[in-house]
Amino acid sequence: MNRKAEIRHLLSLSPEQIKAHAGKHLVVLPNIDQLHRRMADDIADEIKAHQDGNPLRLILPVGPTGQYPYLVERIVEEQLSLAGCWFYFMDEYCDEAGNAIPASHPLSFRGIAHDLFLGQLPESCNLRSERVIFPDENTVDSLSQTINAQGGIDTCYGGIGIHGHVAFNEPEAGISQLPTRKVRLNDFTVTINAIRANVGGNIENFPRYAFTLGLKDILDARRIRLYCRNGIALDWANTILRLALLGEPGDDYPVTHIRDKDYVIVTDEDTLRSPTHFL
Repeated sequence: MNRKAEIRHLLSLSPEQIKAHAGKHLVVLPNIDQLHRRMADDIADEIKAHQDGNPLRLILPVGPTGQYPYLVERIVEEQLSLAGCWFYFMDEYCDEAGNAIPASHPLSFRGIAHDLFLGQLPESCNLRSERVIFPDENTVDSLSQTINAQGGIDTCYGGIGIHGHVAFNEPEAGISQLPTRKVRLNDFTVTINAIRANVGGNIENFPRYAFTLGLKDILDARRIRLYCRNGIALDWANTILRLALLGEPGDDYPVTHIRDKDYVIVTDEDTLRSPTHFL
């Protein structure tokens, strides 16, 4: 496989050609707000279909996050019960020693999830705190087993990183078989996350380690629903969208391993557009 040549070919395709090749695996919406609303509706609809109290096991991201206010709105307005829900969040930053950053840290995924979602839910929805799980130093060694003991994941909801990471599963040999673990983030991830995090380009003090749900746990989910968007003025996600949909599977872009799964990628017109410059 010549990945450079493949990318040149994929970027040369028009949005209409990408849609035709991707078929049912691609949903294109007019803008990012519609993408966030669609993601909220996808999650809410699945919760609504499980109001009988039977377990519903979902992987949820902190990135994208724009869906959470809409999701809270639906849960409240429709008085949805979360009594049967298990929410496994994808990842959390930690220090080199393996201590998760505190929820008070501005980059904490736990803190962001609380502010935008968990902390906005009424007690009447009956979400059990022990069923909201983040990978950290207390859960990392047992989380894969916990997921399996609960019957596996029904649906994984998430985004896609600049070079194909889902959660923090970055390129690594045998990535599709790796479990939940502590990882060291590479320079690509740190740079794009720092650009998006309003930290003034402070890559020196940006977290370099994280806990992440293993790609094996994600790929074992019954359904995978990914939401790929630039979200900022930079067109950083246009290439990975096309690779995720049509690129040859390989460990160098981990998201390509979803190809034989039940997956759908939702994007917006901006992220689907062809780049201004071809290299």
